[in-house]
Amino acid sequence: MYVCVCAAVTDRQIREVASQCAGGDFRTLCRNLGIAQQCGKCAAAARLLVGGDREAAGTPAPALGLG
Repeated sequence: MYVCVCAAVTDRQIREVASQCAGGDFRTLCRNLGIAQQCGKCAAAARLLVGGDREAAGTPAPALGLG
């Protein structure tokens, strides 16, 4: 699913780069992918993606209000 429409970046791309840059900060991830640089609406969803798999840990992720 597209997370950042402005930069055409998907959730897979965000997870892949986050896993390769373990320990990197969110700003670096944004800079590397070009996300959250224009309108910024993708920032919250991207943060959730790099925050780990909350559902697997037993904590459901908060609703993004997309529906």
